[in-house]
Amino acid sequence: MEAIGNLVGQVNGVVWGAPMLVLIVGIGAFLMARLGFLPITKIGYGFSLLWGGRVRDGAGDISAFNALMTSLSATIGTGNIAGVATAIAIGGPGALFWMWVTALVGLATKYAEAVLAVRFRETDASGRHIGGPMFYIQNGLGAKWRWLAVAFALFGGFAAFGIGNMTQSNSIAAALQDNFAVPPLWTAGVLIVLVGAVLLGGITRIATWAGVLVPFMAVSYVVLGLAVLLVNAAELPAAVGRVFSGAFTGTAAAGGFTGAAVWAAIRFGVARGVFSNEAGLGSAPIAHAAASTTDPVRQGTIAMLGTFIDTLIVCSITGLAIVSSGMWMETDADGNGLTSVLLTASAFDEALPGGTYVVTVALAVFAFTTILGWSYYGEKCWQYLAGAGSIVYFRAAWIAAVFVGPWALTWEGGARQGIDFIWLLADTLNALMAVPNLVALALLSPVVLELTRRYYRRGA
Repeated sequence: MEAIGNLVGQVNGVVWGAPMLVLIVGIGAFLMARLGFLPITKIGYGFSLLWGGRVRDGAGDISAFNALMTSLSATIGTGNIAGVATAIAIGGPGALFWMWVTALVGLATKYAEAVLAVRFRETDASGRHIGGPMFYIQNGLGAKWRWLAVAFALFGGFAAFGIGNMTQSNSIAAALQDNFAVPPLWTAGVLIVLVGAVLLGGITRIATWAGVLVPFMAVSYVVLGLAVLLVNAAELPAAVGRVFSGAFTGTAAAGGFTGAAVWAAIRFGVARGVFSNEAGLGSAPIAHAAASTTDPVRQGTIAMLGTFIDTLIVCSITGLAIVSSGMWMETDADGNGLTSVLLTASAFDEALPGGTYVVTVALAVFAFTTILGWSYYGEKCWQYLAGAGSIVYFRAAWIAAVFVGPWALTWEGGARQGIDFIWLLADTLNALMAVPNLVALALLSPVVLELTRRYYRRGA
């Protein structure tokens, strides 16, 4: 296992290295420029479409609103709590600035993904709309590119079990065990029942749950985060200054923080930003392909709000709470700098009594909805590869995998290494998912541009 872990670690270092980060940001910047910065100027229009999209309008299986909530259910999760903290713990406050940059260009990426997903979606044997990168690669680029579509579906089908399932259930069980003394197997049992009940209803039930839970949890977390920032208001100007200065000059060692060069801020800011909002990975368009809409551009405009909400709002609040609290410079009981969930929890607890419990509950709900959202992504990937008959087997495997994360906490030794390996493998497969998707976005950008021009020529 150690040898395999080392090999995957080496591959991970390559696929999440400078070329991948440049590719993700570069494709986003390319699309943003070709669209004349429309994703930024149309944010307000996007929110008006989102409000009107609460009811079904046009072909599709779920409302445009619930399609966005489903995609947000998979993105607003551990990345917003643990991912932001990890980026700052390693790259310094400047990492938050590069998360913002990634999100801004990610608006165009997410817009293009959803436009193509709706434009090239299909209807399966049961009458459901299905789409995503595998379909816009195959139907947009032609049969000779089908191998690239298969590669995306294969990477996505396996990545879902890691990043969208076992790591999430493990995070829930660990948080509840550490803060509320809930036995991991109890958590596993409850999760199996809840996930199974939702999963059996397919995209309609997943979207319904997402439409209720995501707005509630996002608004609640934002309100509590703003309360933390209000308590730390006197430190906010200095915190914002550290974010901008650290982005271009690095961050000197201070307290328990060991210091970080500019490259560390860029690398971890971009990588954690992409992990959080998934712009470019190709997962979100799978949900948006099921949306009821009258035009691909309408859904694309709604879809890009996912990146805006996830990173520019939720992640920003987490990041500024951490930097303004000063907890990123503190150490744990062993003298090491705080990181991951512990860093975020400490920042909230510093400002609000019981903040640790707030973060714990938020993490549990976020991770649960991530399991729901990614179940749909994984299901559609395997349906593309093996047909509709594979769905029942996928759902059974998905429910079984939910048990593995909490169960790992009961293993004698090796539990932490096993989960770390799953995180590493899933992170690697996420990067491999992005490559076919980014290639397709670049090659199909003329289609996105033409659909956009046609839509606005009609006076939208």
